[in-house]
Amino acid sequence: MLGVDEYFHSVRLIGPLCKGCVNCTRRCPTEAIRIRGGKAHIIEARCIDCGECIRHCSSHAKTAITDSLADLERYKYNIALPAPALYAQFPLDFSISTILTGLLKLGFDEVYDVAQGAEIVSLAIKDYLKRKDSKRPAISSACPAVVRLIQVKFPELIEYLVPIDAPFEVAARMARAEYRKKYNIISDDELGVWFITPCPAKMTACKQSLRSKKTNITGAIAISQIYEDLLKILHQVDKEKDHDFASWVGIGWAISGGETSAVEVTNKLVVHEISNISSVLEQVAMGKLNNIDYIETLACTGGCIGGPLTVENRYVSEHHMKQRMQKLKDEYKLLGKKPIADYHQSAIGSTERQVIDSRPIMRLDEDILKAMDKVELIEKTLKDLPGLDCGSCGSPSCKALAEDIVQGRASETDCTFKLRERVGDLAQEMIALAKKLPPSLDKEPEE
Repeated sequence: MLGVDEYFHSVRLIGPLCKGCVNCTRRCPTEAIRIRGGKAHIIEARCIDCGECIRHCSSHAKTAITDSLADLERYKYNIALPAPALYAQFPLDFSISTILTGLLKLGFDEVYDVAQGAEIVSLAIKDYLKRKDSKRPAISSACPAVVRLIQVKFPELIEYLVPIDAPFEVAARMARAEYRKKYNIISDDELGVWFITPCPAKMTACKQSLRSKKTNITGAIAISQIYEDLLKILHQVDKEKDHDFASWVGIGWAISGGETSAVEVTNKLVVHEISNISSVLEQVAMGKLNNIDYIETLACTGGCIGGPLTVENRYVSEHHMKQRMQKLKDEYKLLGKKPIADYHQSAIGSTERQVIDSRPIMRLDEDILKAMDKVELIEKTLKDLPGLDCGSCGSPSCKALAEDIVQGRASETDCTFKLRERVGDLAQEMIALAKKLPPSLDKEPEE
């Protein structure tokens, strides 16, 4: 595991492709990007791997580092953990069983539906909300980008996070236990557990766990990376294998509102898209939403189906998913089946509140007195800036530029308007000096 001051980030910059535009700086919810020397730079301590910069970079200079199918060769046995969002990439013509069979043909030995983990987490959250020690409003901890947003921007809200692992971690724990027994595996070094991810934040969570000391997931492979190969295989699948997969309750977690529907909480707030979440968390921090029981938070617009590592249009994906959910509802009703009604504590691990480190991005100095002086200097510097938040200086806002100046990461003349003022002042000084020049000695005096 990485140390508390070390960071793994799935989101990376491809320097040669960067044109120095300010799209990424303006879209980043934690102001983690600066333009310096004509190129973007990511401040690691601020980055939450939400992927907004990937989504909005017209130069494709931002990318997400994930694992690949080639990494399967390192393990004797490999398990695929498909996120429910994977099913939304394909029309109803391809059943969930067909998609899971296709993953086996890609090279995995087994598949384990992450939506089954979602159903178990739903039940665990129900039980947690009944506890007297549960804070209000309880905030979903399923989206790692949101958890990291709280770490860096709203550390005072960490105690409001539900102390239950995300569905992909729960599914990994269950899959590892099941297949260790099936294959008589003694060492974890023989078993690779791979999450098929719709977003870079989950790749980061696999490499640097948020709650557990050790994650059960080996790595993550982007949906976009395997989509074409999987689509070709799906057209060739002539016989589906029997697979266990979740009901509509579990797969519904992929779309906005699916989690709170599964938890069956009525006094709820459903928020998706990272800037909207940031605005709502500000209200929570101010104590304005204490009357809400549960807040579902999904960093991507529309939910995980809108992740930057998905392929299909978000609205089309939502249509596909709702069709699948309705089909499963009809099948369950016809067969008289019900979604999972109970779970074993070992599946979700401990629900005791574990320490999640805060990473406050506004810590200006370790010395409190120096930090206070810097706050005053930032306010003074900000008053001298135009307040237009145009981003042409390479910082996302005038306030961010003021902080950068005080921290020695920028200068006042990085601001186009301040530079223009300075050039104008220099021009006036040059004119004034020119008028004071003594007569030239190499010229004849005028008669």
